[in-house]
Amino acid sequence: MKRGGVLALMAALLVLVSVAMADEFKLRNSELNPAAIATAHVNSDRNGNLDIDIEVHHIAPPDRLNPPHSNYVVWIQAPNKQAEMLGLMRVNADDMGASLRTKTPYHSFDIFVTAEDNNHPDSPTGPEVLRGSIQK
Repeated sequence: MKRGGVLALMAALLVLVSVAMADEFKLRNSELNPAAIATAHVNSDRNGNLDIDIEVHHIAPPDRLNPPHSNYVVWIQAPNKQAEMLGLMRVNADDMGASLRTKTPYHSFDIFVTAEDNNHPDSPTGPEVLRGSIQK
């Protein structure tokens, strides 16, 4: 096997091992999107930050909600802090799945997803579709 193939295989194994070692937290869905199933895989990195990998299945695109919205926005809120936007979560219309990978320095926080009409809101204003608490 060529050196590049070996390195690629090692990198793939490292990703699989890190996901397998990560703690798994379920996110609760809301009545707005009752079929959604969401999980956050959380793992510490070498710098003491947390890697967060959110996976969602069976989530309706935001424009199919009632009322319709433009985006799903992922937020994090540490104790005694304001909610901070982590990013946008795009729904794959083919399989009704969505995901987001990010990092945070916090080890205890709520993570939640809102349906918003703005691409970069300053604070959550739309309805909540998913929520979970992380303690690591």
